[in-house]
Amino acid sequence: QVQLVESGGGLVQPGGSLRLSCAASGNIFRINIMGWYRQVPGKERELVARIISGGSTNYADFVKGRFTISRDNAKNTVYLQMHSLKPEDTAVYYCYVFDVASYWGQGTQVTVSS
Repeated sequence: QVQLVESGGGLVQPGGSLRLSCAASGNIFRINIMGWYRQVPGKERELVARIISGGSTNYADFVKGRFTISRDNAKNTVYLQMHSLKPEDTAVYYCYVFDVASYWGQGTQVTVSS
């Protein structure tokens, strides 16, 4: 049994900040990759950011310089610190974990609106 629990989503004004958290629990050990994807209705789910066990990161072009991904390996938790949020960042954000298999959270809504 593997569960990913996301938190931190909500409503924020343009230019504001949010921090998303995702805690993995259950039969998860030595996670290789943790990350965040997002999806807007009518569009494909897209990568926002990933962080590998060794610490290297990947970011989508549309969030570079604004978002920072980090992880706490002891807590099996990944974070996404989001600054300078734009209305186009509005989406459901999904936590992603990969070790041997892929696991997905249920998603947390982020809405950026004035």
